[in-house]
Amino acid sequence: MTLETIAPLGNNATIIMNASAHTSRLGKRPMRRIFKLAGLLVGLLVVAAIAYGGKGYWDALSDAPQLRQRADDLIAQGLGGDSLGADHLAMLLTVEDPNFVDHAGVDFSTPGAGATTITQSASKRLAFEKFQPGVGKIRQTGYAMGLESRLSKDQILALWLDTLEMGEGPEGWVTGFHKASSAIYGRPPAELSSTEFARLVAVLISPASFKLRDNDPALNERVRRIERLVAGACVPEGHSDVWLEGCRQHSNS
Repeated sequence: MTLETIAPLGNNATIIMNASAHTSRLGKRPMRRIFKLAGLLVGLLVVAAIAYGGKGYWDALSDAPQLRQRADDLIAQGLGGDSLGADHLAMLLTVEDPNFVDHAGVDFSTPGAGATTITQSASKRLAFEKFQPGVGKIRQTGYAMGLESRLSKDQILALWLDTLEMGEGPEGWVTGFHKASSAIYGRPPAELSSTEFARLVAVLISPASFKLRDNDPALNERVRRIERLVAGACVPEGHSDVWLEGCRQHSNS
C-alpha cells in the first residue's frame, strides 16, 4: 500500500469524525430544551403552590372576625378546651398535636404529630365545603397559618372541638367532641373517667371505622396505646406515627 492510497482514507476518517461530533451536538440540543422546559414547569408549579397557599392565608384573615366571635361564644358556653379538665386536655393534646401550644400552624418534626396539626384539622372544615386531599393541603396549610396569626390557641381549639367528626352515636352521626360525650356517656367530658375520655380521643383518627357504642377490639387497642403514651411508658416511633405503633403492648414487655 502506498502513501497515495492512505491519504484519502485519512481525509474520509476526518470527515466521518466531524460528522459524528456535529450529530452529537445536535442530539444535545433537544435535551437542553427538555431540561429548560422541565425547570420552567417546576418553577411555575412552585409559584402556583405559593399563590394557592397565600390564598388560604388571606381567606383566613378575611374569615377571622366571625371565627373569633364563634369561638368566643363556644368558650362562653363551656365548650372550649378548658372545659375538658386539665388532665383530659393534656391527654388530647399529647395524642393529637403534642406541640400545639408552640407551633404556628404546622409541625414537621414532633414525634407522633403526623401531617396534620389541630389548626390544619380545623381549617379543613372551616375553609372547605368539601376538602380534597392533595392540592387542597396547600390551601389548608395557608389557612391554618392565617388562623394562627389572628386567633388565640384557645379560640382555635374551641373551633376544632366543635367541628370534629366523632362517628356514629345512638341517633346517628355525631359532630363535635362535647356532643359525642353527651350522646355516648350522657355526661360532659370533664366528668368522664380517664378511659372513657380516652375512647373519645381514640376515635378521632378514624371515626367511620371505630364503634364508640360497642366493645370494639380495634378501638380498645388504640385506647391501650393512648394510655401507655400518656403514662410515659412509650413514645411514638417518629413524626408520622399517628397510630402509635411505638406504643404497642409487646408480649415480652
